[in-house]
Amino acid sequence: MSFNEPPGPPTPPPSQEQQQPVAQPYPQQAPPQPYPAQAYPAQPYPGPQPYPGRPFPGQPRPGYPAGPYPGLPYPGPHPTTDVLRSPRGLAVALTALLSVAAVVNLFSAGISGYVFSLMQSLIADPAKVGDSTLEQGDLLTGVAGVLQFVMLLATAVVFVIWFHRVRVNGEIFAPDGFSQTRGWAIGSWFIPIGNLFLPFRIAKQIWAASTQRGPDGSYREVSAVPLNAWWGLWVGSLVLDRVFGTMYERAETPEALRAASAVGIVTDLFTVGAAVLAIVFVRRLTALQTTKAQQGPHAAV
Repeated sequence: MSFNEPPGPPTPPPSQEQQQPVAQPYPQQAPPQPYPAQAYPAQPYPGPQPYPGRPFPGQPRPGYPAGPYPGLPYPGPHPTTDVLRSPRGLAVALTALLSVAAVVNLFSAGISGYVFSLMQSLIADPAKVGDSTLEQGDLLTGVAGVLQFVMLLATAVVFVIWFHRVRVNGEIFAPDGFSQTRGWAIGSWFIPIGNLFLPFRIAKQIWAASTQRGPDGSYREVSAVPLNAWWGLWVGSLVLDRVFGTMYERAETPEALRAASAVGIVTDLFTVGAAVLAIVFVRRLTALQTTKAQQGPHAAV
């Protein structure tokens, strides 16, 4: 073909059937997108709501946060809701312990009287009192002291548990009727000097909170003679016991031991009276709380 010949038509492109398919990679999937934020806060499940002022057991009281603690990724525990708990079982156990304690202190008073008579005889005629008799008096005194300590410890444990329970019940009856937190119902007994008046003040507030009001809602005052009499004898027995312990430790002569035994008799009798009045106080306050829990805050008549 010469260069003067006109060029022919252009070569047509190959058809699609003739084109070799080229393997294409799978398209990369986009990462999953989060759901759009809600335009409104999540609402709680519309379950049963508590009565005003009386939350269901297990629900937090008003003023406590229901969500997670600040800075913690998990929800915090809800405080338990206070409920009335009957103190009658503890009152029965306490009555039995106080009764046994009264008997033990009567026994101790008898031992102190026996030692007093021995010292009286020893002063009058030393030859009439042998060493074995004096050793017997020391042994009986030691036995009486051990029994008193055991009964005091057992009675004190049950009494403090009962006292704390009636204190919690009293706060449910009258939330604004107390000047100190409920922990003082336990701690006040272990404060030197303070245990002579702090538990008494708490007991008076419990007594007032456990008393029903009149049918018209007016304030009713129930005689607190059992409380006042018990506390007076109890404090008196504590003071006398301290005096007796000091005199007995320093007694080196028959005359000094006779005087200490006389104080021991009075101390034990004070303790017996305090135990009897404590039974009256415990049963009376337990009855007040039981009545108010069963009949409501207002008396029928």
